[in-house]
Amino acid sequence: MGQQEGRVPVTRRTLFRGAIAAPAVGAAIPLIGASSAEASGPRSGDFDAVSPRFAIAVLPDTQYLFDADSADPEPLRATFRYLVSERDDANIAFMTHLGDVTEHGTDGEIALASTTFRLIDDKVPYSVLAGNHDINSSTDDQRGNTPYLAAFGPKRFKGQSTFGGSSPDGYNSYHVITAGGRKWLILALDWRASDKGLAWAQGVLDAHPRLPVVLTTHDLVAADDDGQAELSDNGKRLWDKLIRSNDQIFLTLNGHYWPPGRTVLTNDAGHPVYAHITNYQDRYYGGAGMIRLYSFDLVRNRIDVETFSPWFLDTDPEKRSRLGAETIELTGDVDRFSLDLDFGRRFAGFDGVKAPAARPASAMQPKGTVAYWRFDQAGLSAAGRDGKSLPAGTVARDLTGQGNDLSATILPNSGADVLTWSDQHHPDQPAHASLRFDGGQSPNRGAVLQTGAEAPINSLKFESGYTIEAYLKLPDPFVGEHAWMGILSWEGRAGDAGKTNGYSEDEAPCSLNLSGERFLQYAVYPSVQNSQPTSWSHALPVGRWTHVAIVNDGKRTIIYVDGSPIARNPSQASTGIATLGKPFALGGTQSAETFGQGYYGWLGDVRIVARALKPKEFMTPAG
Repeated sequence: MGQQEGRVPVTRRTLFRGAIAAPAVGAAIPLIGASSAEASGPRSGDFDAVSPRFAIAVLPDTQYLFDADSADPEPLRATFRYLVSERDDANIAFMTHLGDVTEHGTDGEIALASTTFRLIDDKVPYSVLAGNHDINSSTDDQRGNTPYLAAFGPKRFKGQSTFGGSSPDGYNSYHVITAGGRKWLILALDWRASDKGLAWAQGVLDAHPRLPVVLTTHDLVAADDDGQAELSDNGKRLWDKLIRSNDQIFLTLNGHYWPPGRTVLTNDAGHPVYAHITNYQDRYYGGAGMIRLYSFDLVRNRIDVETFSPWFLDTDPEKRSRLGAETIELTGDVDRFSLDLDFGRRFAGFDGVKAPAARPASAMQPKGTVAYWRFDQAGLSAAGRDGKSLPAGTVARDLTGQGNDLSATILPNSGADVLTWSDQHHPDQPAHASLRFDGGQSPNRGAVLQTGAEAPINSLKFESGYTIEAYLKLPDPFVGEHAWMGILSWEGRAGDAGKTNGYSEDEAPCSLNLSGERFLQYAVYPSVQNSQPTSWSHALPVGRWTHVAIVNDGKRTIIYVDGSPIARNPSQASTGIATLGKPFALGGTQSAETFGQGYYGWLGDVRIVARALKPKEFMTPAG
């Protein structure tokens, strides 16, 4: 129903400590619309508003903890003590309650809940909204005064620095938080927002057109037993009247139903909206104050989600009940997962920060550049739209003018869409275009772009060093059989270059490939040594652009992924490349001078320089 989202392979107590302790690339992210003093200013209490890693805590239906004479607020007190004590380590920016604070909304229940919430008043900023059990469920936000409104209306939040205001009826509110070096808007809507309430919400969005928005309410999506969520009747109304037309809303959170679940919706701008339901009142001890932490990481472009009960966690293990021990942390696919989200790209349409402009080809050719290919050039960009098929014989010019033009070959067993033009690109890529390859093992298919028989690059030995750079992206989901697919290579047989060294003589002299575990493999037969030093990366992410740089200084090779050196770079000597005068290729690697499967994914700009570049000289903007 929605796009796939990966599991979080971490333990609960260490998730944020590990993240916050790690230094971030570009340590300070400037506030949008803020002065430099604001962006780099001191921490506010125990929360670091500048760090690119922060968390939003989500607290769903607590109603069974405030149920007439069977009330027991202690689990929620433990949750609030946790939020206060761990705010520094987890860098918790905010907490949002999703409604149904109490079971009946009586004066006594509301009073006890209000007293319990005082534990975080002035300590952790938060929002609360009314669920159907907090008020008369047959009414909307025009219902007038209630015990809930008296306790959790705008008067309670006027002292909070994050509080932006409430609708005239008092049942809808918004907060503006500063986290990750920028501002975010939290919009809390009543269980049944009236047309007046939705008009007020639209006014809030119109008044803050540059802020990404997390929308919270009580009833929006419901899930089946497999965790697949769909809009409820009320959710359809909110979607049609507010969410779908406001691109700022990228995440919605609601309670009310169980089991938990999630889906990804597509708004009118064609962008994803992550819709999540979280509710644990059906679990042991009414959910025991279970919370979720949404850990935003603006460096890794990721949100990590975990769900746990601080009350059970802090209970002496010797005194924990059996059910308490089983419910400390929930680790199913709907309770512990990750979202890969390119924040810059997702927010580019409204946040006032312009995406980097395309850079001219002439500015991307440092001294020693021997070939440069990009796919916004005439004849390719004329394809006109993302997904337009490119036929055999399509030419990508070498923009250095040195004659290393590439021509497309379509491998057998390939359909018409095995090679397509795309407007997708890495945010930092010089050209705002790429080629999409649909290669695979079963059946063997693919497309390869090759230099001509007389291209100078076919015979270059690079004995003084070289740098090979490429932007690439793997599809998400990464489906099919693609182990050992080639990304780029020089054609020929290593044996014909006199390179044996115990390896197959049918291997290509030089190739960049991807293993079955999605590890990059750079294998080269040097022109001088009779060896095959091979570099291995970590597993590449899917659905995200990656910049790869292969740097050889005439002595050894170091591979960089997104500007960072990988661990498995061999120390053995490697001088030059044992080229054989045969074509250079993008999109495949030969064995015994035959292409089998082709590359599966996107390729952006590719550049080859006949010297070792420093990271500051790479095609990234810092270069």
